[in-house]
Amino acid sequence: MKDRLKEKFSQRQATVGVVGLGYVGLPLAVRFAEVGFRVIGQDISPQVVEKLSRRENYIPDVDDQLLRRVVDEGRLTATTEPSALAEADSVSICVPTPLSKSREPDMTYIMQALEALRPHLHPGMLLVLESTTYPGTTEDLIVPLVEEAGFKVGEEVFVAFSPERIDPGNPTFKVHNTPKVIGGVTPACTELAKTLYSQAIEQVVPVSTSRAAELVKLLENTFRNINIGWANEFALICRRLGVDVWEVIDAASTKPFGFMAFYPGPGLGGHCIPVDPHYLSWKLKTVGYTSRFISVADEINTEMPHHVVLLAMETLNRVKKPLKGSRILLVGAAYKRNIGDTRESPFFPLADGLKRRGAEIAYHDRLVPQIRLLDGEELTSVELVPEVLSQTDLVVIVTDHSYINWEELVSHAPLVLDTRNATRGITSSNIVRL
Repeated sequence: MKDRLKEKFSQRQATVGVVGLGYVGLPLAVRFAEVGFRVIGQDISPQVVEKLSRRENYIPDVDDQLLRRVVDEGRLTATTEPSALAEADSVSICVPTPLSKSREPDMTYIMQALEALRPHLHPGMLLVLESTTYPGTTEDLIVPLVEEAGFKVGEEVFVAFSPERIDPGNPTFKVHNTPKVIGGVTPACTELAKTLYSQAIEQVVPVSTSRAAELVKLLENTFRNINIGWANEFALICRRLGVDVWEVIDAASTKPFGFMAFYPGPGLGGHCIPVDPHYLSWKLKTVGYTSRFISVADEINTEMPHHVVLLAMETLNRVKKPLKGSRILLVGAAYKRNIGDTRESPFFPLADGLKRRGAEIAYHDRLVPQIRLLDGEELTSVELVPEVLSQTDLVVIVTDHSYINWEELVSHAPLVLDTRNATRGITSSNIVRL
């Protein structure tokens, strides 16, 4: 059975299923379709399925023309029905894995996807979990489900984990040229997953187990989380010492070995960096270990929006204005530059902190036309024009989108608090940097 399935993958004659058609699933589905596989995309959202049926692209990292082509040629179809996956030879699960209110792993979407898939499992099927999760998830959740359905893992149904590595807005690294880590529950599972993904991705990196593959993603993003935490703390240190943190980081970056630059900011955002370390931390607590690095970094990163609020108060004090009643324009709502994704964006706690202290809040973000604040208030993005800037008491740069003319912004704004070093190279007495 393994050999027959491997042959179908090698010849690109297999039908590939992708569950979850968001930032991770849709680029993967389109890529499999592009290289010749028939792809069934399944999502619980009727709106998502309708958009794909109309050939309407909703993920910026997916090429519009390519999406239309694979849909027109019938190589990519979308459905809300899990029963369609009965035809699939492989199914890649790309559903969200958020944190609960108590900051513990929320497996709801994975379990819903697995339960919906259970009646449609069949011999000669490969299941690959791509959703970021705690180490042991593949063995603890998927393997028992397959065995309860009456199939032997590694002989009839094959199971692997492959962490998604999508970097929204990255112009260089897309699905096809970002190395793909694969870890199967058995060697046969790894071999089959490697064969499938090698058809669509330039470099596949097999590891010994699914647990190792799960830890790869957690290491990558916890590494970033902790180092960003140090960069944020270093910014606080430099402010206490009266030194420009950006100048120090730039100078340190000239060292050709032993240093990797990380930069401070108003806080962490996105679907991975603020979330993934908590999956690892939670799992470690179940085996009696506490990661001190993760805890300290989380504390520092979580406090950054509050630090920016205090810095806004300090900046306004320079011109003898209180924060209460001041008009604050937040520039950028997305969690990183050049995308419209606001998940876990520091914009929200920052706006909330400013409002609770009596500031009047407006925002600009061309990529996020409307937004709902933590208190439920809905705002519409204002135009970044001289009249708006000049009537604002303080502009706070939250996201450094490349489309913004920073020199023009500085020239019209009375005060600018720059948390991203977006105004680098601009000399003006009205700029205060993080």
